Amino acid sequence: MPGNEGSQRVTLGTYPNAAAIKLKGGMELGRLDQKTSPNAAISRFGTANQWAAALNCFRNVLRSGSQIDVVLFCVTMSACAKGMQWQRVLSLLNGVADAELEQNVFSYNAAISACDKGGQWQRALALMAEIECVKLEPDVVSYNAGVSACGKEGLWQHALELLSEMRGRALEPTTIPTTPGSARARRAGSGSRPWRCWARCGRQAWSLTSP
Repeated sequence: MPGNEGSQRVTLGTYPNAAAIKLKGGMELGRLDQKTSPNAAISRFGTANQWAAALNCFRNVLRSGSQIDVVLFCVTMSACAKGMQWQRVLSLLNGVADAELEQNVFSYNAAISACDKGGQWQRALALMAEIECVKLEPDVVSYNAGVSACGKEGLWQHALELLSEMRGRALEPTTIPTTPGSARARRAGSGSRPWRCWARCGRQAWSLTSP
């Protein structure tokens, strides 16, 4: 699995207990003191592709009993997604509901993107379908990640259906499958959506929690 958690462990204490955060190997992500928000600290770890340090920071915030919000989950999910840790991202997505926080499209986008990077196209489509089940509206990022996940697996029919659906929502895709069928997608209207029926049925066939 990409990214070794042990090699990314914070060595001089973990925010918010340390005055500065340094990673193994001498890398320093600026000075993080008590005035630095946990969200900002986790975001910095994500930017530096240090998913394990971000997750460690997230866990410390939970243990501290501090008030948490959905943004904390989103920035942690984004950091883990960059490290191709799709199982952890899905676990965090479920954690939003467990914490009785209101989901938003950004948390779902992070999960769909993580599944795209991890080659989990079935889960990516299931999440695409689930977005509307929780009364959210998928955006360009949602669709681009779904199209990318399908395209990587050669599932052009699903990809074209997603692109057609985007056009029906007046969204402009930035991810286009490079196949002869992609020309049809540019001309397609908003027709039937068999991919969604498949995803909703398939959603019951597996768990979206970490294996």
